This record gives sequence, C-alpha cells and structure tokens, in this order.
Amino acid sequence: MSAFPPLPLGQRIPASPHAVSCSLPTMRAVRGYEEKDPAIMRELTSGYPRFVVHPFTRQLVTHYTATLADLAGRSLWLVTSDRMAAALAAHLGGAAADSRVFARDGLHGVSHPASSELFARAKTYLQNIGGFVSSRAAEDALGRIGLAGAPAEEEIFPGDAGAEIRRVLRRALPTAANSDLLLAPSGMNAIYSAFSASARLQSSRGRTVWLQLGWLYLDTIAILKQFTHPPANYVYVRDPLDRDGLERIFSQHGNRIAGVFVEVPTNPLIQTPDVGWLSALCRRHGAHLIVDPSVVSVFNVEVLALADTVVSSLTKYTASEGDLTAGLIAINSAGRDADELRRGATTALEPVYARDLARLAAQIGATETVLAQIHANTAKIAAFLEAHPRVRDVFWARHVASRANFEKVTRAPEATGGMITFTLRGALEPFYDRLRLPKGPSFGMRTTLICPFMYLAHYDLVTTPGGLAELAASQLDPDLLRLCCGTEPAGEIIAALAEALG
Repeated sequence: MSAFPPLPLGQRIPASPHAVSCSLPTMRAVRGYEEKDPAIMRELTSGYPRFVVHPFTRQLVTHYTATLADLAGRSLWLVTSDRMAAALAAHLGGAAADSRVFARDGLHGVSHPASSELFARAKTYLQNIGGFVSSRAAEDALGRIGLAGAPAEEEIFPGDAGAEIRRVLRRALPTAANSDLLLAPSGMNAIYSAFSASARLQSSRGRTVWLQLGWLYLDTIAILKQFTHPPANYVYVRDPLDRDGLERIFSQHGNRIAGVFVEVPTNPLIQTPDVGWLSALCRRHGAHLIVDPSVVSVFNVEVLALADTVVSSLTKYTASEGDLTAGLIAINSAGRDADELRRGATTALEPVYARDLARLAAQIGATETVLAQIHANTAKIAAFLEAHPRVRDVFWARHVASRANFEKVTRAPEATGGMITFTLRGALEPFYDRLRLPKGPSFGMRTTLICPFMYLAHYDLVTTPGGLAELAASQLDPDLLRLCCGTEPAGEIIAALAEALG
C-alpha cells in the first residue's frame, strides 16, 4: 500500500480536529482558496490556524451572535486572553469604531459592526501576532455550554507539561535556565513578543531602525513593517550573505540601529548568513540580534550564544503530529540586556492553553527521533531533485551558496531540517496536479507536505506586475515549490516526485 493515498480537497492533515494543515490538491484549489472561491471554500473544513478560523470557533461565534441581543448583526472574534481582546479593540479604533470587548463562558473576544474593512483589519492583526483562540479552548467551551460532547481522545502529558517541555528543550539549549525558555501559543506570538520587548528597550535609547535580513516568512515581515515607526526605519536587506552591504548599512545608520531579525536558514530560499560574524557586528554597534531557526529546528543549530533572543515555532518538528501550534522565546542569559528582554517578552506573551501545552509535552520527547528520520530522507530527496533534468534550482540547508555558514552552527553533519524548495523547467500546474504527495501549508510534520509556497504566502505578489517585479528583485520565482520531507520511506517520496516529473 502506498504511503500517500489520495487526499481530497479540504481533508485535514493529519486526520485530527486540531490539524494545522489541509489538502489543496490542485492549483485550481490553491487559487480558489486565495481568491475565496465559494466552490473551494465550502470544502475546507479547517486550515492553518492563523489563517482559517477553526470550525469550533465558528460554531461558538454563530451561537453567541444568534443568542445574545447585543451581538446581533455584529462580527465577533474570539482571542487568546482579555489582554489580547483589549489590544484588538484598541487596534480597531476602540469606541470610535464601536469595537467592544467580549467576555463570557471563560472566553474573551471583540465584537464590531459588520464591516469588510474592520473585518479585514481584525483578521490580519490576529493572524500577524497569533491572537486567535486555540481550537482546544474552543472545543472545551462548546462542551461547557452544552453544544458538544467530550473532546476527541488524544495522548496528553499527565504531569507538569510546561516543566516537561522545558526539560526537553534544554537538550537543545543546555545553557538556558528554565526562566529563559518562554512558551507562546504560536511561533508568531513568540516573534511578536520578542520583537516588542527588544523594540521598546532599544527605542528608549533612541534606536528605532530595524533590519530584515533576507526574505523572511510573511507574518514576520508584516510585524517588522507594521510595528517599526516611522516606515523609513524598516530596512530590507535583500541578500543575507552580503557582508559588505551590511557593513555599509551599519555605517550609514550608526547608533540608530535597534536590531536585526534573521531566519537561520531563511524561508523559502534556505540561505544561512554567517551568524558568528553577524553577531559580532551587532554587538559592536549595540544592536540586538533576533534569530529564528524554525526552518531547521532549534534542535539542529546552536545559535543562542550568538543571539540576544532566539524565537522559534514549536509547531514545527516538536509538535510533529501536526495538531497544535506553539512557540518559543529563548533568552541568551549572557547577553547584556537579558534581564530587560526576559521581563519585556514575558509581559508581552499570550498564555498557552493548558490542553495544548499537555499535548505538546506528549510529543516533544520524540523530536530528535523524528528529526533523524527526516534528515535521512532530506539528503536523499535533495540529491534526487538536484540530478533530475526537469528540476532547475534546488535550495536546502546544505546548498553550496551558504553551506559553509550553516555548518558553522549546525549540531551534526546530518542535521538539515526537512525543507527543500525547488523550481521546475516547465509549467508548475501539470506537475503539481499530478503529484501524489500530500499538498498543504505548514512543515516539520511526520507527514511529507508540498505546496506552491509563493501562491499561499504571497498571492498578491504572484498575481500583479508590481509584485512579480518585487519577487524578481529578491531572486524569488513565483512558481517556487516548498517540499517538507516527513518520515515516510524516502523511496516512496522520490517515486511520487519522479512520477509527477515524468
């Protein structure tokens, strides 16, 4: 039996009510999802939690707006905490926009008048900073008010889940004390909280310029753009490998640079800068360095001693079943601003729902075993793609352009993470539609996943002349495919790719 049975449009990946991915098996489905085509959207039972409001949450919203008179005709957003509700209401304009804080049945949220503009602003804000209520919190609330039965059975950690998660994380971050390991409900909430703490501290010193080093994940870019003021203080450095260019930028902005945000490696071109050199540059100029190793996992690279703060999605690799979101901030306790950054990040973070914490604690102990299987597959699949005549470019952690930089921080020769991105010689759509692999967002799961990444992350760019020009300037092909290797037999993954490539 094949490891990859056909997955219909909208099928949850994995088959859990809390799955973080869903099947988008054709390019028509991808475009329909991005354009909100009703024929596609009605088949999607769920999706990545920061982009698609979970069915449990939608059920609660429908219940409250139908039964509470003060919510009639209004939109309602359920969020992670009362503090997040207050922040969202303020973001929407508070009383001037008639945004109202909601609290009932242990849930928090914000309602506002029916308005496409307010709706879009609220959704984008919650997506960017990871503010949506957890699907497990919503599921439990449905049970409390009599709209659902007992939650689906799943393995959870029976003891102190936070302590167990930190115990395992310290295998990857042995110099960190438990107080240096701060947990978040999503990777983006970790990123937002760490950035906020650093930006506030540096702003008090007159440092307001932030550097984005290389093309980063879309919501990280959004946070840097939205919360760096004025806009001219946001500086995009296109080439993360350009030392001379970075030296010129630091010379130009001097002591106004607050910090640098970099992924190690970057998503989706999987480029690794020289982190040691970058660290020395930042420290020489008094700038903070925030490093995000989500692409390969914090278990695969040693970067905490080089950074002021490490941020990571624990959705990836540590929650390898693919049924929850979580994030991490790790503070470099030897950094000059460690105490202030720890306090600021702790204050900014949203709480992790208890059942999500218990579920993560049940999975995280297998991280190294899962990564070992993924690494073995990734090297074989990258070699296959690099040798195939229908594949043009292949990017992965050991790509020749930045392999030496990656090897300076990697923990082991075989450590690569599971992400490979590649482009084709020929049309994208026939290949994608023929391919038998699971197709959907996210990565770092036991399940192999592939997606046309730029379409899902930057549809506005791949469909406009100006956007295409921006991608070209950053050396990004709009048809770039992102393959995230899972733990299935490498031969079956390669066979599926070979069949689709023809």
